[in-house]
Amino acid sequence: MLERYARLVIRVGINLQPGREMMIRAMIEHAPLVHALVRAGYEAGARSVEVDYQDSEVLRSQIALAPDEAVGTAPRWMFERLHDVREQRRAQVLVTGFPPGMFEGIDPARVARSFPAPAVLRGEISKLQDSKARAWTAIACATPSWAKQVYGEPDVERLWQALAHVCRLDEPDPVAAWQAHIDNLEARSALLNERRFDAVRFRGPGTELILGLLPQSRWYGGASKTHLGLRYVPNLPTDEVYTSPDGRRADGVVRTTRPVALTNGTIVRGLELVFRDGAIVQATATHGEADVHAELDAYEGARHLGEIALVDHRSRVGELDTLFYNLLLDENAACHIAYGASILGAFEDLPEGLSDDELRGIGVNRAHVHTDLMIGSGEVDVDGLHDGGDAVPLLRGGDWQLA
Repeated sequence: MLERYARLVIRVGINLQPGREMMIRAMIEHAPLVHALVRAGYEAGARSVEVDYQDSEVLRSQIALAPDEAVGTAPRWMFERLHDVREQRRAQVLVTGFPPGMFEGIDPARVARSFPAPAVLRGEISKLQDSKARAWTAIACATPSWAKQVYGEPDVERLWQALAHVCRLDEPDPVAAWQAHIDNLEARSALLNERRFDAVRFRGPGTELILGLLPQSRWYGGASKTHLGLRYVPNLPTDEVYTSPDGRRADGVVRTTRPVALTNGTIVRGLELVFRDGAIVQATATHGEADVHAELDAYEGARHLGEIALVDHRSRVGELDTLFYNLLLDENAACHIAYGASILGAFEDLPEGLSDDELRGIGVNRAHVHTDLMIGSGEVDVDGLHDGGDAVPLLRGGDWQLA
């Protein structure tokens, strides 16, 4: 399983080319998968494979015990490494997931300034993403603690079987299966782009939300490309077609349909958001409300949206009907929105050379956070709206409608 998974990550996820360098970022709990990834990388012709291990106990101690003035800071070498990754176009594999409850009992504001990256580094990370200099992919790794959170017992084999299914490793030829899947997502994106919708509307229990699009907003799904044209898949798995909206145009109320796992590991339940003139003006939750407010308050632009994603109920993650407590998987179970950063690659023909402030002025969100919230279900209808108000059904009963 590990070797098969690792080969898929290298061939489809980052599409590693012979002679290129790659790096892996993971928790020490992920070591068995990392070992397989290193082998697969070298077998594919990597010049070098660098591994950046993180230790959950060390991270927890840093965030909980460091002096206030040190929280959210980073040493110079971290800036230099990001610059080096961009200059060398080093492919990157990000293994997601960390022990449940890792930040329990720590001030949410300290966590928000420190994780998943120190606050002072987030601007540089955004520049790296925007540069499209390298291929990257985010993946998951089964661990006993994660399996216990999902299933109530540390059944790692069961969790690996679920990951194999959602990543199409149960197909005779996973690479060919992924190419067919990517083709399907790209066909859906093309249909949406042909319609040139002005807005998207979500209607369902507790939800009546209209999100405006920019003239430059474009729908994408499946693979991305580096600035040199190398195709890669940023998330394994992925079942979404997505765009970035006009961050100034969001009005209504929305209720999440699944619990949300924040980047700090907090599970937010019963989240309801009220939008007015593009901004979140009210946020309530039955659990985790303080952590949501900490994120919204910690980042400029966090109260505005940066993504709309459509997922039908036939997705491989959705059909398992399992809450994985990991956004990489859970976002592919239902339609979702994200507060925070726009995806610059989801715009076409943006004016060149604009500063972050100028981009914000035209509706492009430059926040240094991006948190996905699942808002879709079989009870939530989704429509594309034309400028004149005409509505085109996109999802009904969880089924894709546009053809």
